Amino acid sequence: MGPVPDDVVTAFARDGVVCPALGRVSRLTSRTNSRARGVALSVNTTLRGEFALRDGTPALIWPLLPSDARMLRVGFRQLSPQSRRSRFLSPLDDMDEAMIERLVGGVDGVHHVALVLVVLPSDGLEQPVGVARLIQDPSDPATADIAVTVADQWQGRGVGAALVRALMQRRPPGLRRIRTVVDAGNQASLALLGAAGRMTSSETRRGVVDVTVELPAA
Repeated sequence: MGPVPDDVVTAFARDGVVCPALGRVSRLTSRTNSRARGVALSVNTTLRGEFALRDGTPALIWPLLPSDARMLRVGFRQLSPQSRRSRFLSPLDDMDEAMIERLVGGVDGVHHVALVLVVLPSDGLEQPVGVARLIQDPSDPATADIAVTVADQWQGRGVGAALVRALMQRRPPGLRRIRTVVDAGNQASLALLGAAGRMTSSETRRGVVDVTVELPAA
């Protein structure tokens, strides 16, 4: 979703090992150990900010950090060709260093907000499975582009909706609308945008829809 040609994510487990992204791996490992001890002692081990996805899976949302570059590359390589095309509106085999640098270097948390959703299943691997970003238009501060990517195996489980809600809570002051482009067949992204506000759309070229969403007052 969105024309920003430098966004991606997800699915960050390879051969059963979470790819290192900052101290997040150690934090998740500590959380796993703590939860195991807590369950044995019947203690509530819910983390601050933890919430449940649509299917009940516990999750957290964190800011994307500069040291997440490797995580983004690994996640992109694990996306299916269809998910890559839905995101970038064209085939893309890999991300080069310049794209990675734009992905992480441009995030300031105010005009360019990027978030990562991490799932915390009680019986599986804790891992990032989605990323989303909101990029304010410097020539029109009332407008921003949006991009959301979710790991294939986690699509349809509420990851994208949770990320969009979190972005809206962190949107820049004065932001009133979203303008983006979406693959015409990407019904999931169109539904996410429609839930964010009053949406209008038009197919300006074959297979691509221009979308404007007027946001409710913050």
